[in-house]
This record gives sequence, structure tokens and C-alpha cells, in this order.
Amino acid sequence: MTHLHSTPIDGVLLVELQPYADARGRFMETFRREWFPQVSWERLQSNRSESVAGVLRGLHYHFHQVDYWFCAQGRIRAGLVDLRPDSPTFRAVHTVDLDADTPRGLFIPVGVAHGFYAQTDCTLFYTVNNYYDRQDELGVAWDDPSLGVDWGTVGQPLLSERDMTNPRLDEIALDRLPRYQTSINP
Repeated sequence: MTHLHSTPIDGVLLVELQPYADARGRFMETFRREWFPQVSWERLQSNRSESVAGVLRGLHYHFHQVDYWFCAQGRIRAGLVDLRPDSPTFRAVHTVDLDADTPRGLFIPVGVAHGFYAQTDCTLFYTVNNYYDRQDELGVAWDDPSLGVDWGTVGQPLLSERDMTNPRLDEIALDRLPRYQTSINP
């Protein structure tokens, strides 16, 4: 049986998955629409991201997309920041370690900035509730000192050009941040 647990950021859920193992290997369900009835999954898209150890991706956020993550190989530290000014947990920061040996999923609602640091080579599957839209791909600086995300990095992480130039949160006008939502429908 799958269990959903709340986190210090409103709407972010940690999903304890139930693996079934025998001499042949292991099986588990990693995602069901029914686990997240507050979301319309009509425009479901599934993605696979592979990263080498030391890569940091993020912090990214969306106005029209939720993410659901599952680490299939390796180990990552997910960094999360609530960017919704009207949320009860606005500016809350939380980290979650995900790895292939401890099967868990991570549900990230609209307006929560997210990223991850690859502690090892890793494969992350993520399911989103909207098709890719370049206009809905926004970012905030991964190393913004006012946020203080504890990435657990070793040395300087490997970053994309985009992630090196994301603005700090205080450089983004509050009216340019996503709104707090209790249900997410495209």
C-alpha cells in the first residue's frame, strides 16, 4: 500500500512506494493519477533525466505544471522552495533525499521551485501534468543566500548556463510569482 506524507512546504508530498521482491527482482507502482486527485492529469507527459555525479539542476518553477519525481537509479538531494506569496509556507525551504534503494516519489505543486543535486550518477523519471511549454520554464538562483538550500554539494556543482544565470528571489517582483492553488487544472 502506498502512503502519502506531508512536508514542511504546503502541498509538497512524499510518497512511500511499496516494492514487491522475489528471486527474479523487484516490482512496484511508481505513479497513479488517483494519488493526486487535486490535479488534472489530462495532458500527462513523462520524462527521463540522466545526470552524472556532481550535477545540480534548478531551481526551476512553473505557473501551469506540477511535477512528480521518482529516482530510478543512484541518489539525489531534491531542493524545494515555496515561491507562492499567498501560501501559508511562502519562502519555506526543504530538502529530500531520494534514491533507488528506498523507493519514494515526490509530488511538487505549481509555484514550488525545485531542483536536485546528483550525489551519484542518477536517473530521475518525472511525470508532469502539462506538456512542455518554454514560456512556463522559470528559475531562481540555486545558491540564493536568502534561501539557503542545503544541497550537500561537494565542490562546485556542474550547472547549465541557464541555471548559472537565474535571478535571486528578491530580484523577482512578487506579482511575477505563481499563486497558491488548492487544485491544479490546465
